[in-house]
Amino acid sequence: MKKIALAYDPYNLIICGVGGQGNVLASRLLAGMLVRQGFQVVVGETFGVSQRGGSVMSHLRVSADKVWSPQIPQGRGHLVVTLEPVEAIRVLAQYGNSGIKVLTNTRPIYPAAVIAGQERYPSPAEIQEAIAKMAAAAWFIDATAEAVKLGNPILGNIIMIGALAGLKELPLSRDGFMEIMAEMMTGDKMGANLQAFDQGVVLMAKA
Repeated sequence: MKKIALAYDPYNLIICGVGGQGNVLASRLLAGMLVRQGFQVVVGETFGVSQRGGSVMSHLRVSADKVWSPQIPQGRGHLVVTLEPVEAIRVLAQYGNSGIKVLTNTRPIYPAAVIAGQERYPSPAEIQEAIAKMAAAAWFIDATAEAVKLGNPILGNIIMIGALAGLKELPLSRDGFMEIMAEMMTGDKMGANLQAFDQGVVLMAKA
Protein backbone atom coordinates (compact mmCIF):
# COMPACT_ATOMS: atom_id res chain seq x y z
CA MET A 1 0.00 0.00 0.00
CA LYS A 2 1.38 3.38 -1.00
CA LYS A 3 1.25 5.85 1.88
CA ILE A 4 -0.02 9.36 1.33
CA ALA A 5 2.77 11.85 2.05
CA LEU A 6 2.43 13.79 5.30
CA ALA A 7 2.62 17.57 5.29
CA TYR A 8 5.27 17.22 8.04
CA ASP A 9 7.30 14.27 9.25
CA PRO A 10 6.72 13.75 12.06
CA TYR A 11 3.24 15.20 12.00
CA ASN A 12 2.54 16.39 15.54
CA LEU A 13 -1.11 16.06 16.53
CA ILE A 14 -2.46 16.91 19.96
CA ILE A 15 -5.88 15.77 21.20
CA CYS A 16 -7.05 17.40 24.40
CA GLY A 17 -10.11 17.65 26.61
CA VAL A 18 -11.13 16.79 30.14
CA GLY A 19 -11.60 13.45 31.83
CA GLY A 20 -14.75 11.61 30.81
CA GLN A 21 -14.93 12.95 27.25
CA GLY A 22 -13.28 9.96 25.58
CA ASN A 23 -10.00 11.69 24.76
CA VAL A 24 -7.90 8.55 25.22
CA LEU A 25 -10.24 6.43 23.08
CA ALA A 26 -10.11 9.05 20.33
CA SER A 27 -6.31 9.10 20.30
CA ARG A 28 -6.07 5.32 20.17
CA LEU A 29 -8.63 5.08 17.38
CA LEU A 30 -6.71 7.62 15.33
CA ALA A 31 -3.41 5.87 16.00
CA GLY A 32 -4.90 2.56 14.93
CA MET A 33 -6.31 4.02 11.72
CA LEU A 34 -2.92 5.46 10.77
CA VAL A 35 -0.93 2.36 11.73
CA ARG A 36 -3.19 0.30 9.46
CA GLN A 37 -1.96 2.46 6.58
CA GLY A 38 1.68 1.74 7.36
CA PHE A 39 2.58 4.83 9.36
CA GLN A 40 4.68 4.79 12.50
CA VAL A 41 2.62 6.34 15.31
CA VAL A 42 3.76 7.03 18.85
CA VAL A 43 1.17 8.09 21.44
CA GLY A 44 1.96 9.90 24.67
CA GLU A 45 -0.73 10.77 27.23
CA THR A 46 -0.90 13.12 30.20
CA PHE A 47 -3.69 13.37 32.76
CA GLY A 48 -4.78 16.13 35.13
CA VAL A 49 -5.44 15.92 38.85
CA SER A 50 -8.46 13.66 38.42
CA GLN A 51 -9.42 11.11 35.83
CA ARG A 52 -12.88 12.66 35.39
CA GLY A 53 -12.86 16.45 35.05
CA GLY A 54 -9.10 17.00 34.94
CA SER A 55 -7.21 17.97 31.80
CA VAL A 56 -6.33 15.12 29.46
CA MET A 57 -3.91 15.50 26.58
CA SER A 58 -2.64 12.97 24.05
CA HIS A 59 0.33 13.52 21.74
CA LEU A 60 0.37 11.62 18.46
CA ARG A 61 3.58 11.73 16.43
CA VAL A 62 3.00 10.31 12.97
CA SER A 63 5.84 9.42 10.62
CA ALA A 64 6.25 7.59 7.34
CA ASP A 65 9.07 5.40 8.65
CA LYS A 66 10.60 6.68 11.90
CA VAL A 67 9.73 6.20 15.56
CA TRP A 68 9.87 9.50 17.45
CA SER A 69 9.73 10.25 21.16
CA PRO A 70 6.15 10.44 22.50
CA GLN A 71 6.47 14.01 23.72
CA ILE A 72 5.97 16.81 21.19
CA PRO A 73 8.52 19.60 21.80
CA GLN A 74 7.12 22.92 22.97
CA GLY A 75 6.09 25.17 20.10
CA ARG A 76 6.13 22.29 17.58
CA GLY A 77 2.49 21.25 17.26
CA HIS A 78 0.90 21.03 13.81
CA LEU A 79 -2.75 20.41 14.70
CA VAL A 80 -4.79 20.52 17.90
CA VAL A 81 -8.10 18.69 18.18
CA THR A 82 -9.89 19.64 21.35
CA LEU A 83 -13.03 18.23 22.94
CA GLU A 84 -13.35 21.21 25.32
CA PRO A 85 -12.71 24.75 24.02
CA VAL A 86 -10.66 26.32 26.83
CA GLU A 87 -8.30 23.33 26.72
CA ALA A 88 -7.33 24.47 23.21
CA ILE A 89 -6.04 27.76 24.62
CA ARG A 90 -3.98 25.94 27.25
CA VAL A 91 -2.39 23.71 24.63
CA LEU A 92 -1.74 26.54 22.18
CA ALA A 93 0.09 28.51 24.86
CA GLN A 94 2.62 25.69 25.17
CA TYR A 95 2.73 23.98 21.78
CA GLY A 96 1.44 26.65 19.41
CA ASN A 97 3.30 28.40 16.61
CA SER A 98 2.51 30.59 13.61
CA GLY A 99 1.44 27.63 11.48
CA ILE A 100 -0.60 25.53 13.91
CA LYS A 101 -4.21 24.61 13.14
CA VAL A 102 -7.07 23.98 15.56
CA LEU A 103 -10.28 21.97 15.37
CA THR A 104 -12.40 22.41 18.47
CA ASN A 105 -15.68 21.35 19.98
CA THR A 106 -17.46 24.49 21.19
CA ARG A 107 -19.35 22.99 24.14
CA PRO A 108 -17.75 23.99 27.46
CA ILE A 109 -17.34 21.85 30.55
CA TYR A 110 -17.18 24.17 33.54
CA PRO A 111 -14.59 23.40 36.22
CA ALA A 112 -15.62 23.29 39.87
CA ALA A 113 -14.21 26.76 40.57
CA VAL A 114 -16.43 28.26 37.87
CA ILE A 115 -19.51 26.39 39.13
CA ALA A 116 -18.76 27.66 42.66
CA GLY A 117 -18.51 31.23 41.39
CA GLN A 118 -14.82 31.56 42.26
CA GLU A 119 -13.62 31.93 38.66
CA ARG A 120 -15.08 33.22 35.41
CA TYR A 121 -15.30 31.05 32.31
CA PRO A 122 -14.72 33.05 29.10
CA SER A 123 -17.59 33.56 26.67
CA PRO A 124 -17.72 31.59 23.39
CA ALA A 125 -16.78 34.75 21.49
CA GLU A 126 -13.78 35.36 23.74
CA ILE A 127 -12.61 31.77 23.34
CA GLN A 128 -12.90 31.82 19.56
CA GLU A 129 -11.14 35.17 19.34
CA ALA A 130 -8.26 33.91 21.49
CA ILE A 131 -7.88 30.72 19.46
CA ALA A 132 -8.04 32.60 16.16
CA LYS A 133 -5.23 34.89 17.30
CA MET A 134 -3.03 31.97 18.34
CA ALA A 135 -3.57 29.73 15.30
CA ALA A 136 -3.05 29.93 11.56
CA ALA A 137 -6.50 28.39 10.99
CA ALA A 138 -9.31 27.29 13.29
CA TRP A 139 -12.61 25.45 12.90
CA PHE A 140 -15.38 25.38 15.52
CA ILE A 141 -18.16 22.77 15.69
CA ASP A 142 -20.66 21.86 18.41
CA ALA A 143 -19.93 18.15 18.43
CA THR A 144 -21.64 17.67 21.79
CA ALA A 145 -24.96 19.04 20.53
CA GLU A 146 -24.84 16.68 17.57
CA ALA A 147 -23.95 13.76 19.84
CA VAL A 148 -26.97 14.54 22.04
CA LYS A 149 -29.16 14.42 18.93
CA LEU A 150 -27.77 10.93 18.30
CA GLY A 151 -28.78 9.92 21.82
CA ASN A 152 -25.41 9.83 23.59
CA PRO A 153 -23.23 12.88 24.42
CA ILE A 154 -20.10 10.73 24.72
CA LEU A 155 -20.23 10.27 20.94
CA GLY A 156 -18.84 13.80 20.69
CA ASN A 157 -15.34 12.33 20.51
CA ILE A 158 -16.31 10.18 17.51
CA ILE A 159 -17.90 13.18 15.83
CA MET A 160 -14.60 15.02 16.27
CA ILE A 161 -12.74 12.10 14.63
CA GLY A 162 -15.13 12.34 11.69
CA ALA A 163 -14.55 16.09 11.52
CA LEU A 164 -10.80 15.51 11.53
CA ALA A 165 -11.19 13.05 8.67
CA GLY A 166 -13.21 15.68 6.82
CA LEU A 167 -10.48 18.25 7.39
CA LYS A 168 -8.12 16.04 5.32
CA GLU A 169 -5.00 17.04 7.21
CA LEU A 170 -4.26 13.35 7.74
CA PRO A 171 -5.19 10.31 5.60
CA LEU A 172 -8.21 9.14 7.62
CA SER A 173 -11.03 7.25 5.93
CA ARG A 174 -14.47 5.90 6.79
CA ASP A 175 -13.34 2.38 5.89
CA GLY A 176 -10.34 2.68 8.18
CA PHE A 177 -12.57 3.86 11.01
CA MET A 178 -14.94 0.93 10.50
CA GLU A 179 -12.08 -1.59 10.57
CA ILE A 180 -10.71 -0.32 13.87
CA MET A 181 -14.11 0.05 15.51
CA ALA A 182 -15.09 -3.48 14.49
CA GLU A 183 -12.19 -4.77 16.58
CA MET A 184 -13.12 -2.70 19.62
CA MET A 185 -16.88 -3.11 20.02
CA THR A 186 -19.86 -5.25 19.22
CA GLY A 187 -22.04 -4.77 16.19
CA ASP A 188 -24.96 -3.21 18.08
CA LYS A 189 -22.79 -0.21 18.97
CA MET A 190 -21.19 0.07 15.56
CA GLY A 191 -24.12 1.79 13.92
CA ALA A 192 -24.22 4.71 16.35
CA ASN A 193 -20.48 5.25 16.13
CA LEU A 194 -20.48 5.15 12.34
CA GLN A 195 -23.36 7.62 12.30
CA ALA A 196 -21.38 9.90 14.61
CA PHE A 197 -18.30 9.67 12.37
CA ASP A 198 -20.37 10.54 9.30
CA GLN A 199 -21.97 13.48 11.09
CA GLY A 200 -18.51 14.81 11.93
CA VAL A 201 -17.56 14.76 8.25
CA VAL A 202 -20.75 16.68 7.43
CA LEU A 203 -20.10 19.26 10.15
CA MET A 204 -16.56 19.83 8.90
CA ALA A 205 -17.86 20.48 5.41
CA LYS A 206 -20.08 23.21 6.84
CA ALA A 207 -17.52 24.74 9.23
